[in-house]
Amino acid sequence: MQRTKKREMTGAEPSAGRARIGIDLGGTKIEAILLGAAGEVLERRRVASPRGDYEATLDAVARLVEGLDAALGASGAGGPARASVGVGIPGAISPATGLVKNANSTWLIGKPLDRDLERRLARPVRVANDANCFALSEAVDGAGSGASVVFGVILGTGVGGGIAIERRPLVGANAIAGEWGHNPLPWPQDREFAGRPCYCGREGCIETFLSGPALEGDYARATGRRVGAAEIATKAAAGDAEAEAVLARYEERLARGLAHVINLLDPDAIVLGGGLSNIARLYETVPRLWSRFVFSDRVDTRLLPPVHGDASGVRGAAWLWPAGADE
Repeated sequence: MQRTKKREMTGAEPSAGRARIGIDLGGTKIEAILLGAAGEVLERRRVASPRGDYEATLDAVARLVEGLDAALGASGAGGPARASVGVGIPGAISPATGLVKNANSTWLIGKPLDRDLERRLARPVRVANDANCFALSEAVDGAGSGASVVFGVILGTGVGGGIAIERRPLVGANAIAGEWGHNPLPWPQDREFAGRPCYCGREGCIETFLSGPALEGDYARATGRRVGAAEIATKAAAGDAEAEAVLARYEERLARGLAHVINLLDPDAIVLGGGLSNIARLYETVPRLWSRFVFSDRVDTRLLPPVHGDASGVRGAAWLWPAGADE
């Protein structure tokens, strides 16, 4: 597991045993949360993301942190040390350059986000991929609580993944651990070999089969009508044969994709997040299907819905400073 390097900083150091601030730096919104020492939510705030403007993004994060610092002081829960700050981003800090890479919030790419925030906030800041933050949140006090290895899956506009081992995020030598969405769909069937173009420049990525838009596109190709993923699930539950066929095809593909993860990582639990995690039947159907592809006589990995839902990313950012972590 990659450890954050210690830097010389001005100002008071955060105390890992005290309150934590988490920032979820999304493309449309920036969410901030203040957690008490036991993980209780003390305050939560949200502002619109200043799309395309890096300096304005730094300003927005700084204002949120300053507001939560003030709220912590007013509550009397902070004591003399300020809260630690963790930030989840839709990308990663490159170990090669120290700059943001792979971010769909493109105005962050090529920027020293962690260092710039540390200067603005006068304290150490930990920055991690938002899927890693999701996995960490669910591993610490969510669906995967008590599990040694948790794989967190984001099934939404894109397909992402993060890994938490013993309640710590696994970053990897290239800062891409868990990025299963940009691997080929395993054990492809005849109609899947050609693949579909992915924004990463390749074809046939798992994301092009398992994202929300991919499910909706499959339904549109089968029926000539385009509806949302939630409506497809509703139609299937009501007995619509076309929707049922599309959703069953999605489940089988998801089973193959996750079986590949199990064969490589062998996690104790897989927790689904993103909009498609709300399709309840996935948690029963997919484990029944993945057994055919997992290289084991029995599969004990659990497939679980998230406990914290949409709040998991911002909570995981706060938990980037675990109790007892060196600062």
